[in-house]
Amino acid sequence: MIEPDEKTFAFSGVDGGDYQDLKSDGDAHYEKVFEYDASTFAPIVACPSNVDNVKTVEAMSGRKIDQGFIGSCTNGRLEDLEVAANILKGRKIAPYTKLIVTPASRSIYAEAVKKGFIGILVEAGAIVNPPGCGLCCGRSGGIVSDGETVIATNNRNFLGRMGGPKSEIFLASPATVAAAVLEGKIVDPRKYL
Repeated sequence: MIEPDEKTFAFSGVDGGDYQDLKSDGDAHYEKVFEYDASTFAPIVACPSNVDNVKTVEAMSGRKIDQGFIGSCTNGRLEDLEVAANILKGRKIAPYTKLIVTPASRSIYAEAVKKGFIGILVEAGAIVNPPGCGLCCGRSGGIVSDGETVIATNNRNFLGRMGGPKSEIFLASPATVAAAVLEGKIVDPRKYL
């Protein structure tokens, strides 16, 4: 069991109301304990057309992209928009590359405007759609055409999910998407952080 922290409570909307906080006993014994050094993790992408088709960004580095998408329910949070804005601040997206941004909700959109994130994204060349699902389910604003490649932060990359059935969808973090649209290809975002 992973014990929830304050960030988890804030994200889930738990406000101290009527709920039972589950914690491990101080002297609990576990069948297995896994420890990881997160500093050794490399950025990854889910390659077309299955979320389990995962490779490192390094392995896919240089792969041309036509479009980036940051948003929807999975990565349209305020912190996601902030990460993208920090990478794109003072820079322009690559020629012939689009960036579509769709905040997850109206309140996130309003806060992102207030904090200046939306302005930074637009200045870099992004197109900002109204909050909601948007491009994630291929319904509006930036639908991907056959033959195009998109790198996106949404949660699915099945054939035809974001438009044309002959398009390719890579899934990645907001940082990886922001870095990719700067260069028009998949790149390691750590050089921009």
